[in-house]
Amino acid sequence: MVLRRLILLLILSAAACNIPSQAKPPEQTVAPTVVPTETATPTPVPTPTPPPTPTPEFVPALPDPLGYEWTLTADGLQRPVALAHIDDSRLFVVEQRGVIWVLENGVVEPEPFLDIRDRVNSSAFEQGLLGLAFDPDFARSGYFYVNYTDAGGDTIVSRFTAALGATQTDPATEASVLRIDQPFSNHNGGDLHFGPDGFLYIAAGDGGSANDPHGNGQNPDTLLGKLLRIKVGEAEPYAIPGDNPFAAGGGRAEIWASGLRNPWRFHFDPLTGDLYIGDVGQNAWEEIDFLAAGSQGGANFGWNHREGMHPFADQRTEGLIDPVAEYANAGSECSVSGGVVVRDPELPEWQGVYLYGDYCSGGVWGLLRDASGQWQHAKLFDTPFRISSFGTDSSGAVFLIDHGGRIFRLEPGS
Repeated sequence: MVLRRLILLLILSAAACNIPSQAKPPEQTVAPTVVPTETATPTPVPTPTPPPTPTPEFVPALPDPLGYEWTLTADGLQRPVALAHIDDSRLFVVEQRGVIWVLENGVVEPEPFLDIRDRVNSSAFEQGLLGLAFDPDFARSGYFYVNYTDAGGDTIVSRFTAALGATQTDPATEASVLRIDQPFSNHNGGDLHFGPDGFLYIAAGDGGSANDPHGNGQNPDTLLGKLLRIKVGEAEPYAIPGDNPFAAGGGRAEIWASGLRNPWRFHFDPLTGDLYIGDVGQNAWEEIDFLAAGSQGGANFGWNHREGMHPFADQRTEGLIDPVAEYANAGSECSVSGGVVVRDPELPEWQGVYLYGDYCSGGVWGLLRDASGQWQHAKLFDTPFRISSFGTDSSGAVFLIDHGGRIFRLEPGS
């Protein structure tokens, strides 16, 4: 029993990131990223083509989880942390060590889609290859984007080009997009997605250690502790959307939202465009932040004035947006893994439910903003998994990623 308690304490300590990580030498403190080559002028926003609307759009209440289960889809992976898809039957599985695999019909292809272990530093618990996003026009451009920590522990967002129809990507096609110097080895964020507006969104943690010692979450002159928004694919390395809150000055032009500690996973509802962010707490509260589709940039989610809905560094509340859901970092819970909104047509009872989990406990919660705008929130599953992330395929099927090497799908029970 003592051994089991010791193991649990070690896992909680690593995943919650409450113990300061070893700092890098002073000369590697935060520095500016690459400078956009296009001036900040208003950018026309393309009108996305919405997917077929499921019926119903929102269920009236969270479903009864009895009768549903997480069924094994794939096994034998090494520290998987993310999933992405394009408009076919393939899933792309991101391993933290620097490898991306193709998963199709439950089978992992024998050769990796991308292998960049030679440039990815995954030596610390939160470092590695952390995010993947395909260009919405991937079928034409062949572009996809990754987020990883390099040999020096700094964040790199890069573009790769895959030949059309190819099953593997030449690592030599890498083109650097954005670099963020990291003062510590934890709180790298790492997720990235294209929004309904066609822009690339990038999650950046506060730089690490504990308690945000550099005040990055509230500092508009650093990219750390922010959700970033840039335009890629036309100007090199990227351009600034003209409606970003600091596009005309006053802060870093790439910033879309601030006040985040470690936004490990975020998600756009593919039907509504609403944005959900799972932000890992310090040592008391894990939170889910929300922005409705069409929200203007400049949202401030509070860190480190607040942790969740509670005062942290001070008593400030003005201008801060509280999370729509939180749970206590206590007992076996330690670190939120943001999830996805269910839009699987084979799960009509789950339409509009946002599912997310906890890395240490394996708990899975449901969060529902119903048609009236009211929030419902409850724990739905207890699992034995170390939940690192969630994802969907092109049909909307929902998958849970176990950091231990497995992928599971939410399905009706047999």
